[in-house]
Amino acid sequence: MMQTFKIIQKVQTMRQTLQFFNIIVMVVLLIVISLQNKSSGLSNVFGGAGNIVQTRRGFEKWLFYATIVIGILFVGINISFLFLK
Repeated sequence: MMQTFKIIQKVQTMRQTLQFFNIIVMVVLLIVISLQNKSSGLSNVFGGAGNIVQTRRGFEKWLFYATIVIGILFVGINISFLFLK
């Protein structure tokens, strides 16, 4: 009986920790996505040249990869909630 209570308590603590990290990762993901360059914007509506392909360099490249990694981390945390129910 006491062992079962300890296991339940550990699972609840793990869920609370994952919820905290989920909120942190979600906020960071929103910030990283909003920092990305939106070069196409309204330029296509007014006849601007939106067909230019540019390579990512420096901070843009780092931001692009960070978005992918943080997105995968976000999905992984949310999938782990399924196993803790």
